[in-house]
Amino acid sequence: MPSSPRFKIGFLVNPIAGMGGSVGLKGTDSLAEEAAARGARPEAGERARACLKQLMPAAASLLFLTAGGKMGEQALEEFPLRLSVLHSAREPSNAEDTRAACLAFLKEGVDLILFCGGDGTARDVASVAGDVPVLGIPAGVKMHSGVFAISPEAAAELALLFLQGGLKTRVTEIVDVDEELYRSGELQTRLYATARTPYKPALVQEKKRIYSSSSEEEFKDEIALFAGEFMRDGSAYILGAGTTTAKIAEHLGIEKTLLGVDLIQDGKLVHKDASEKDLLEILDRANKAMIIVSPIGAQGFILGRGSQQISSSVLRRVGPENLIIVSTPHKLAELPHLLVYTGDPELDRALSGRRRVVTGYRMAQLKDVKAASDHGK
Repeated sequence: MPSSPRFKIGFLVNPIAGMGGSVGLKGTDSLAEEAAARGARPEAGERARACLKQLMPAAASLLFLTAGGKMGEQALEEFPLRLSVLHSAREPSNAEDTRAACLAFLKEGVDLILFCGGDGTARDVASVAGDVPVLGIPAGVKMHSGVFAISPEAAAELALLFLQGGLKTRVTEIVDVDEELYRSGELQTRLYATARTPYKPALVQEKKRIYSSSSEEEFKDEIALFAGEFMRDGSAYILGAGTTTAKIAEHLGIEKTLLGVDLIQDGKLVHKDASEKDLLEILDRANKAMIIVSPIGAQGFILGRGSQQISSSVLRRVGPENLIIVSTPHKLAELPHLLVYTGDPELDRALSGRRRVVTGYRMAQLKDVKAASDHGK
C-alpha cells in the first residue's frame, strides 16, 4: 500500500503565458488570440513538464492539488504523480480561475503554491496566497518579480529543498509593467504585492534593476562608438532589447525599439520591432549575421527573458560564435555570471563558458555564461 504523501503542492499553469514574446507583442495579457494568429506557440505547458520531470524522484512524498485541463491537470497526468483537481477552469482560463484555484489550495492547507507563468500570473497568485510560500516556474515574456526560479529545473530543486526543510523563505516583491506602455517602448513597473518564496541565491532571480548614472551613460556611449566601427562589416546585426543596445542604434542615427528587437545592416534599419518569423525570413537572405544582446540588470539573463524573438531557431541560424554581449562595467560587476535559457538545453550549453563582454571603446572583460537549465539537475 503506497505511503501517504508528506507534502501538498498547489500546482497551476497559465496556458497562454509567454505566447506574445516570439511574435513581438512583448506580453500576452488580453492578446492571446492575436499572438496565436501571428503563429505563436504555447510554451507554458512544456516549461511546467520540465519542472515536474525533476520532481519525480520525490513523487511518493508529494500530492499535487491543481486546476482542470490546461491549468495543471494535463501536465500532471503525463507523470505517475498523485493529484487532485480542486477547480474546474473555463476555456480559455483567466485571472479569476487562478485566484479561485489558489483559494481552494489554501482551504486544503498546501505547503507551497508552484505556478507556471509570468508577472501577471504572479500577481494573481500573490493576491490570495497570504503567508503560504509561492514559487514561479518562468514562462512569461516579462518576469520582473522576485518569485521566479531561473529555470523550470531550478524551480524543482527549490521546491524540494524547501519542502524537505533545507531552505528558508524570504519576502520578495511582486511587480508588473503596464503592457500598453511597454508595447509603445516605455517601461513602467509597479509594486502590486509581496510574497514569501523559497530562496537560494543561485536558483532564484532577483527583481530587475535599472541602472542610471552619468558614468553608466558614458560607458554606453563608448560601447556604441566601438559598435559603430565593427558593425561596418556588412553583416546583418540583430539588436536585442535594452538601453545599451538602444544607445548603439542612436549612435548610428537609428531610432531603436527600446523593448523590442531590431535588425540593422550597413548602418541602416532593415526591420524594426521584428518577430521571430521576421528574423528567420531575413536570415534566409543574409550572407552573415550577428546578434548583440545586453544582460538584464541584477538577473544576468542575456537570452530567455524579454527578447524571445531571438529564439533557439534564430540562434542556431546565426551560430553561437556570432553572439556579441555588451554591458557597462558596473552592471557586469554586480553579476556573478550571465545566464541563458533558450528552451534548448543543448544550445544553452553551446552558448555557455567564458565569453568576452564589450564594456567600453575597444574594452572587454571575460565573464562566465551558464545555462539556467543546468541548475536544479
